[in-house]
Amino acid sequence: MNKQQPVLNRPKTFTEKLFIQRQLVFMSVPIVLYIILFSYVPIWGWTMAFQNFRPARTFFQQEWVGFKWFVFLFTDKIFLRTIRNTLAMSLINTALGYITAIGFALLLNEVKNVLFKRTIQTISYLPHFLSWVIVTGLVSSMLAVENGTINDILLFFHLIDEPLLWLSKPNYFWGIIGGTYVWKEVGWNTIIYLAAMVGIDPTLYEAAEIDGCNRYHKMWHITLPGIKPTIIIMLIMSIGHILDAGFEMQYLLRNGLIQDVADTIDIYVLMYGLQHSNYSMATAAGMFKNVVNISLIFIANSIAKRAGEERLI
Repeated sequence: MNKQQPVLNRPKTFTEKLFIQRQLVFMSVPIVLYIILFSYVPIWGWTMAFQNFRPARTFFQQEWVGFKWFVFLFTDKIFLRTIRNTLAMSLINTALGYITAIGFALLLNEVKNVLFKRTIQTISYLPHFLSWVIVTGLVSSMLAVENGTINDILLFFHLIDEPLLWLSKPNYFWGIIGGTYVWKEVGWNTIIYLAAMVGIDPTLYEAAEIDGCNRYHKMWHITLPGIKPTIIIMLIMSIGHILDAGFEMQYLLRNGLIQDVADTIDIYVLMYGLQHSNYSMATAAGMFKNVVNISLIFIANSIAKRAGEERLI
């Protein structure tokens, strides 16, 4: 009696895997084409950063100037000032955003009344859906000299003797930007941390309670370590936007008195690049920002990997 020969489980080739998963491949084609068309094809425009670009000329008629515009940017005091402003406001927004979002999530996680918890959470993330134009209008009204809410409150409690010109004091501007960012985004940023807290094993809290731990001990020794991977991943992603301090709010609130602390790289590109038809300089500034952001993501990811923490890649 002939014994049946065993079938060898050889690894499938790439073509065979594609055929087996052909439905998924066909479903992903539109997404891949979208990414290629809108994310990779525009990178061709970076060549303008190395040219004296003139719209009326074809690609082969452009004058190539090498790193002229990069040298110009890093010798321009205005651009260096915008880098300082961008970094400062971005770091303020990131630090305040992380501290408030994590702290607010910890507090909400301790609320036992489900209805009250959902109500507070809903109210907190509603400002996220307001456009920055509307938010800027609200900020301007609240900080106004006449009938401004902030000045009225401070005057009522005799904390100031006369209304302050908030939007004419450079020392206040970065704080205004940071405070507004927290008010607008803290509720939305809290959602992901609350979702991470749901995945923590409830028996850990029960064991800690048996050992006599209070709420603060449980938050410090269980909740925070439980969401530590999420915190690190979110931090790495935020580092990739370190040169994206914003545009709308700074542009709408800026004036001649606070221009030196309000201008960001995006505003510089608009004011000194696009409005003066200097597309090469604008492209060089945008290219610098993107290259730095991408590099920082890889650096932060590498540091997290060496530290044995969660990482993106």
